[in-house]
Amino acid sequence: MAQDPAPIDFDKEMVGTVEVPEKDRLDLDRLTEWFEANVEGFAGPISYTKFKGGQSNPTYRIDTPDASYVLRRQPFGKLLPSAHAVDREYAAMTGLYPTGFPVPRTFGLCEDTEVIGAKFFVMSMANGRSLWNGALPQYSKDERREIYHALIDTMADLHLKDPQAIGMGDYGKPTDYCARQISRWTKQYKLSETEHQPNMERLIEWLPETIPPQHNSSVVHGDYRLDNVIFHKTENRIIAVLDWELSTLGDPIADFSYLMLNWHNPADGRAGLLGLDLEELGIPSQQEAVERYVARTGYPVPPMDWYFAYNLFRLAGIMQGIKKRVIDGTASSAHARQMSERVTPLIERAYEFALSAGMPE
Repeated sequence: MAQDPAPIDFDKEMVGTVEVPEKDRLDLDRLTEWFEANVEGFAGPISYTKFKGGQSNPTYRIDTPDASYVLRRQPFGKLLPSAHAVDREYAAMTGLYPTGFPVPRTFGLCEDTEVIGAKFFVMSMANGRSLWNGALPQYSKDERREIYHALIDTMADLHLKDPQAIGMGDYGKPTDYCARQISRWTKQYKLSETEHQPNMERLIEWLPETIPPQHNSSVVHGDYRLDNVIFHKTENRIIAVLDWELSTLGDPIADFSYLMLNWHNPADGRAGLLGLDLEELGIPSQQEAVERYVARTGYPVPPMDWYFAYNLFRLAGIMQGIKKRVIDGTASSAHARQMSERVTPLIERAYEFALSAGMPE
């Protein structure tokens, strides 16, 4: 089996900003005109830097004398259909912000690619803590427990919001979520396939035939994990959930089980927890986390092995897209190459969970 890449110090490598590389520069004159026309209270001049993290949609910190903003844009160049959906990110946060759910305030979506060369949107900057290492080495046992409880509870609260009641009833199709996701990522995988993977073909056959019943429909984030939320500077509560490009309406259990995959991902300095002494660290076990989510939502205890196989399959499809962009030379992040090396290990682990869930060998 292929080996995972060497560990990265994600807190050091992914948190904060860098000077904007030449290939990612924006036309600040055109951008300033757009801000003047669309962002309430804006007053220039603009200066900007690029956030280190984020393989998919390049993200910039926009500073003015009075305020700071965040700009997310699609990558320059040719894109896969329905990938890099900055318009979905914008719609999700715009819909959730008035409900009190912790998301940044949005200021505007620009679909005119003439302004900076790609679609983009602008939101408020959440001034708090970005945590990448799931082991939370700088925190106490009690603080770790509080942070993980906040992570689980915030996701449960998202899943308890009635899409119709909050004006997001048309944000996606409420039923057959897993079937649609399997179909979508099968297509995306095939569009960016670089080598034949027999176990991926087996998963593409087996997963659509064995989907568990969907007990409810909610807004689902699609990529909810520790490093996609911002915590308050001093309190262990979440002030912003970020990266909504994969969000839609769908099966909340599929969304929750994606978060729970971190309990099975190696502790490599990112969100993975496998191999850590969770009890000693104060981090809830998988069982405790599932029980807390089930108690808060009232949903039945899910068949986790099937959902783990499904989510790893989906991740393999996402990573294959990154791999293809690395080969084509259009990947946004310096870490994209290392990310791309994870395709085969993800497929192998999805296959193992599928066997545990009852897939015939």
